[in-house]
Amino acid sequence: MTHSKPSDPDNKAVSKAVFPVAGLGTRFLPATKSTPKEMLPVVDKPLIQYAAEEAVQAHVESLIFITSRMKHTISDHFDVAFELETRLERGGKEELLKRCRQTLPKEVSRLYIPQGEALGLGHAVLCAEPAVGDEFFTVLLADDLILDRAGQGCLHQLIEAHRLTGASIIAVEPISDEDCERYGVVSVSESADQELPMNLMRLNGIVEKPATTDAPSRLGVVGRYLLSPKIFHYLARQPADHRGEIQLTDAIAQLLKHEPVYALAFRGQRYDCGSKAGFVQATLDVAMEDESLRHELSQRLHQHLQSNSSNAA
Repeated sequence: MTHSKPSDPDNKAVSKAVFPVAGLGTRFLPATKSTPKEMLPVVDKPLIQYAAEEAVQAHVESLIFITSRMKHTISDHFDVAFELETRLERGGKEELLKRCRQTLPKEVSRLYIPQGEALGLGHAVLCAEPAVGDEFFTVLLADDLILDRAGQGCLHQLIEAHRLTGASIIAVEPISDEDCERYGVVSVSESADQELPMNLMRLNGIVEKPATTDAPSRLGVVGRYLLSPKIFHYLARQPADHRGEIQLTDAIAQLLKHEPVYALAFRGQRYDCGSKAGFVQATLDVAMEDESLRHELSQRLHQHLQSNSSNAA
């Protein structure tokens, strides 16, 4: 199937990012009883801040948060904190004041749309249709923290891939056999277009959480998507699954029957911060990159390992 390539020469061909943040975060109870999981801090920034910064770095101009009535702290985080900023300014704490004011650039717009009912990721994305309109858009799941320390971020890579293909792009990474039942899993083929990079593959199929024996590959979908607006057509007609949820994966499977979809094996380190182990690993790695924390933290880890070694002996 032929497809046109976008002509926009600067990375603004995709200007809107959707953040589904209405989930309950039950894995982190009781911490998430009153605090959204997206507001859990990795060292000194909440997860949603990392995701928003990744979008801004990719030149996204509009952030659309699909939220619930219990997630007002997310909008509070990106809003102006007059009392706090006044106190910091009066106290001469210029560095803290600067950090407080840098949650988002002023030119980046924010929109909050209530999901109403928690009917799955597909339904959350569908709620964004009035704000997205008839243009390609991105979706970021904040509990997938992706750090591209040597580059410009995972979302930037997806937008670059879209500029090459004019198509929808989903981020994938290798997964283990036991993880197949936790991810959407794709089947791919190498692109016939020799101008495309090897880590950009034509999507042939996608299935949600297959059994290990039924999985078409060992490439799992992670929480970064760049999607055609036609996805809304399939989401609106997608029946709910056995859990009563509308799956984005199922709508993508319908989309690729009618237009090209590509899988991008992105560059960077992903942390599954929807799990406790992944969240702790992300916190440790980010903390070790902070010069003010590295020495003391290294000493504590060394003591901990020595203690465990002694107890095991």
